[in-house]
Amino acid sequence: MKNYYAKYTPFLFLIPAMFVLLVFFFIPFFDSLMLSFQNFDHSLYNPTWVGFDNYRALIGSKVFWQVLWNTIVFMVVAVPILVVLPIIIAVLLSQNLRGITIYRVITYIPVIISIVVAGIAFKWLYNYEGLLNYLISFIGISKIEWLTSPDVALYSVIALTVWKGLGYYAMIYLAALTTAPKELYEACDIDGASILRKHLAITIPHLMPTISLVAVISSISAMKVFVEIYVMTQGGPMNSTKTIVYYIYQRAFENLDIGVASACGIVLLIITMGLSMFNVKMFENQHQVG
Repeated sequence: MKNYYAKYTPFLFLIPAMFVLLVFFFIPFFDSLMLSFQNFDHSLYNPTWVGFDNYRALIGSKVFWQVLWNTIVFMVVAVPILVVLPIIIAVLLSQNLRGITIYRVITYIPVIISIVVAGIAFKWLYNYEGLLNYLISFIGISKIEWLTSPDVALYSVIALTVWKGLGYYAMIYLAALTTAPKELYEACDIDGASILRKHLAITIPHLMPTISLVAVISSISAMKVFVEIYVMTQGGPMNSTKTIVYYIYQRAFENLDIGVASACGIVLLIITMGLSMFNVKMFENQHQVG
């Protein structure tokens, strides 16, 4: 009898997690899946079944392809920075220097600042008559329409996302660096290896699992960016900063087009899951080869 209970005891610890997944993932997912096959144009309470018409509408929408492209650009630009630059910051913060704790706190401050507050502050900085244009005018650069130019606005929002995320991912890397084998660094010092060579040979291979984690987390965050867009540009100008999550919000809560919004949500879920699996598989293969 004791062995019987011991066999099923681990499953008891999974019950809370399964309950959370059921309530916050599986039920909303299947509910959204059903909504994506319905049309709410005539009534929000008595929708009509339209099959794959909502998905066909997405495929035929130029705005959908534009917001999908914006989301891809957002991810391609932001993720490499959020994967690589925090490694450098973490290495610097891992040094045994006087006052290093203060530097770590300063690095993490952007993470704890409300994204809404940060968005308003950056919006003020990006103002045509704001501080940023005032500073660049001293070096002879013409004023830039940071949030009103379709060619620049998306990258201005990306800068806020990067600023907010650097400290968070740097602390993840810093935690991983505490387990790095010190004797290997000492061996490199004895052999006269340069700092760059030492980190390429020891730090990067040691951080590969963490790099994989950061790549997945930052990719998912980039795919789901919303608050920055809502606070700073609301998708403008001319949809140049509208990402797929903001598009879902706009279709569902502004246009009350719940069916198309749900279909777009399902598409986002598929893309996010595929991207996460690709990132994990790629970094696992590189780690095995290394």
